[in-house]
Amino acid sequence: MDIKNAQKAVDAWIQEHGVRYFNELTNMAQLTEEVGEVARIIARRYGEQSEKESDKNKDLGEELADVIFVVLCLANQTGVDLEKAFEKKLELKTKRDHDRHHSNEKLK
Repeated sequence: MDIKNAQKAVDAWIQEHGVRYFNELTNMAQLTEEVGEVARIIARRYGEQSEKESDKNKDLGEELADVIFVVLCLANQTGVDLEKAFEKKLELKTKRDHDRHHSNEKLK
């Protein structure tokens, strides 16, 4: 599914199941919460903290998908064409960062 269709799918889901979008500030708080859940899994599974027994069955993919869902909600309700914005950002990063990363001694 491309980003444009993902935005449409989220909008259809909101209309059918969610009644309406939460306001932008609520969704920003929701996004922060979801990113925190991703951070907890990463910190405990791949970092130096030990993983609690209750966290061992957490699905990183599911938590990342939660982040994407809320980002798509924010894009929809603020009128952002996220696919277009992402393509523009990727082009910018490609031009700006190609030589910088290849010449970074820390990455070799």
